[in-house]
Amino acid sequence: MMVTAYIGLGANLDDPAAQVEQAMEELARLPESRLTARSSLYASTPVGYAEQPDFINAVAAIETRLSPRALLEALIDIEHTHGRNRTFRNAPRTLDLDLLLYGDAHFHEENLTLPHPRMHERGFVLLPLLEIAPELVIPGHGQANTLVALCGNQPVHPYTPQALLAEGIA
Repeated sequence: MMVTAYIGLGANLDDPAAQVEQAMEELARLPESRLTARSSLYASTPVGYAEQPDFINAVAAIETRLSPRALLEALIDIEHTHGRNRTFRNAPRTLDLDLLLYGDAHFHEENLTLPHPRMHERGFVLLPLLEIAPELVIPGHGQANTLVALCGNQPVHPYTPQALLAEGIA
C-alpha cells in the first residue's frame, strides 16, 4: 500500500540551492517510491544556532511503500552522499532531509518522531509545505495554514538568486 510522506529539505553549505535540487532528483529515484510534488525553493535565516549562512529550503511529497524507518534510513543515506557531517545540533550543513509526515502516523520511536516534532513551529517548513498541500492537517497540531501564521516573525522568502544578491544575503 502506498503512503504519502512529506520530506523537508534544507542546506546552507556548498551551493545550497544545487544541493537541494540534486536531493530532489535523488528522492525521485527512491525504491518503491514516486515523487508526486515539490515546492519552490525558499530562503530562510537560521533557527537555533544563528552564526551561520542562510538556508535554502523546500518540501517534497512522495508516495512510498517504504516503512517510516526504511524511508528515514534512505534519507540519511542521501545526506551522507552530500557530505552531511553532524557536528552539533543546528550546525551548518550541506544537506538536511527531515521526514516530516508519513500518512497520518503519530508516534515516537528512537530517532524517529512523526509528525516531525518541530515542523509546526517553523515557517521554513510550513510555507513550502502549504505550497504543495494547502489543506494539510498536521496530526496533533491542526491546519498547517493556521500554524504558519504563528511563524510570522521568521524571515522566509521565495528563493531567487537575484533577490538574495540585492538583499546582500547570497
